[in-house]
Amino acid sequence: MIDFSRRMVKVNNKQVKFTPKEYALLSLLARNAGKVLTQNQILKELWGPYQEDEFQYLRIYILQIRKKVEKDYANPEIIITEPGVGYRLINEMDSR
Repeated sequence: MIDFSRRMVKVNNKQVKFTPKEYALLSLLARNAGKVLTQNQILKELWGPYQEDEFQYLRIYILQIRKKVEKDYANPEIIITEPGVGYRLINEMDSR
């Protein structure tokens, strides 16, 4: 659960701390839940237009977020990698 007005994230009803960049990335994915965001879109949005090729930044942050929100970060069910494209946060309504 993300409370955007308080910049607070809870996982299993427990508050989880995120760095500002982790929170920005999670928020971007959440605001576009169910949609695939390309790596270039994410990098441009969060790091600026001159960082669009820095895919390693993105991979590191995705891993850090997965460790905080996934039951098993090695087998993600919430933040899905779309190979060769980008990432998608599962829309809760899609899984019902």
